[in-house]
Amino acid sequence: MNGLYTLLLLVLSNIFMTLAWYGHLKLQQAGVSSHWPLIYVIVFSWLIAFFEYCCQVPANRIGFQGNGGPFSLMQLKVIQECVSLVVFTVVASMLFQGETLHWNHLAAFMCIIAAVYFVFMD
Repeated sequence: MNGLYTLLLLVLSNIFMTLAWYGHLKLQQAGVSSHWPLIYVIVFSWLIAFFEYCCQVPANRIGFQGNGGPFSLMQLKVIQECVSLVVFTVVASMLFQGETLHWNHLAAFMCIIAAVYFVFMD
């Protein structure tokens, strides 16, 4: 069950992270933050990133083998990167309609999936 909680928290964490890192670009496109000074954009992103940390830290604590979870430190990191790419792809596709996937993006994702496979090998 800890593995499932870890994955759900990682997905939620990465939704917040993606919005913190790239959401301000969508706000700028919509004209909401076009005239904000950079420091306002940074503070806005940090406020969103706070919720990312509120999910990421518990995910790592719950999922880490040293705390009774099912994943090693390396496994947690590779899982997080894989989740990050999937969440980013979904959010970018929804927020930025002009962004499209190309064959090289899919090839890169396959490399990440291979990394997940290799990190779970004994």
